[in-house]
Amino acid sequence: MTTHPQVPDILSPEFAADPYSAYRLMREHTPLIKHEATQSWIVSRYEDVERVFKDKASEFTTENYDWQIEPVHGRTILQLSGREHAVRRALVAPAFRGKELQETFVPVIERNARELIDAFRDAGEADLVDAFATRFPVNVIADMLGLDKADHAKFHGWYTSVIAFLGNLAGDPEIAAAGDRTRLEFAEYMIPVIRERRETPGDDLLSTLCAAEVDGVRMSDEDIKAFCSLLLAAGGETTDKAIAALFANLLANPGQLAAVRKDRTLIDRAFAETLRLTPPVHMIMRQAAVDVEVSGGTIPAGATVTCLIGSANRDERRYNDPDTFDLFRDDLSTTNAFSAAADHLAFALGRHFCVGALLARAEVQIGVNQLLDAMPDVRLAQGTTVTEQGVFTRGPQSVPVVFTPVR
Repeated sequence: MTTHPQVPDILSPEFAADPYSAYRLMREHTPLIKHEATQSWIVSRYEDVERVFKDKASEFTTENYDWQIEPVHGRTILQLSGREHAVRRALVAPAFRGKELQETFVPVIERNARELIDAFRDAGEADLVDAFATRFPVNVIADMLGLDKADHAKFHGWYTSVIAFLGNLAGDPEIAAAGDRTRLEFAEYMIPVIRERRETPGDDLLSTLCAAEVDGVRMSDEDIKAFCSLLLAAGGETTDKAIAALFANLLANPGQLAAVRKDRTLIDRAFAETLRLTPPVHMIMRQAAVDVEVSGGTIPAGATVTCLIGSANRDERRYNDPDTFDLFRDDLSTTNAFSAAADHLAFALGRHFCVGALLARAEVQIGVNQLLDAMPDVRLAQGTTVTEQGVFTRGPQSVPVVFTPVR
């Protein structure tokens, strides 16, 4: 009889301390796990997670979001399907790509990066998480929406509460209650602002969303509020952790940091490889519409499926030397890394591919460029180590650096 090593439970402290070792055991020995505590089926191999996300045969739906995110956001684009999804995506997508992104929001991104860096550029030291990463994307989104950046602490508190709710796999009642409070508080804050923008529109994204129309369909106040809530949480948490992880990965690989410093076109490669190796979101759920055969067995119709992005992106069946950060690897396409044809799975795939992927790319390109300009000899502060934290979303707790200020 063959005995397999014990795989740590995804809710255990052992898993939280080192999910990557647990992922390796899952992929090798138990690629499909029925997890009683979360009432879900866990898939960990690249081919299986890719299949769930691509959803070409309507095998999987996003109905799980009805209970997973609607309680904190309201009904969002993530839950929609068919024509309703296509129309809503057509309403919001233009702001996140092409001319609108370049002309309207790139200056906003540049200004916010510069303002944050100005606060520490002469200090010779900074924690890149606290001083930059956690603030930058939230400030950008608030600015894009035309909201008051003086309310940054509120926005950050709300999105932290929302992410905790989404990652509340153990069902902690206090986290659930905090998520419910956040939904009410955010609605009280946003609905009056949305109504005011309908009356007196400006040149901000919120005004654009209020006026957007496709085939005679416009978004309601509730629709817009839910999208803004989703944007703050998804856009804040993910870009925050991605920037911190990108610098942690480069600082741990000085040769690659030197290459990026010298050739800034490599920032895209560094970002794509960071999304593969240390993705901000480690788990995304879907719902099985029919019985589906995957590696290790059958997922029954109606079951919730927990897709382990953090595992799939390190699958040795898909990537060479998958646990190594290598921005020059030839099995990850940078050309497609920020589109629905991406090789990595950090933005999901298919029709629910992350609508903000190009915004995240612009934020990372601009933020990393400005940071490298301000800190040309950046290095980890002596005696410090970077440690990751989180299970549902994961990223460095702090990235303390020192540098010689540019005079």
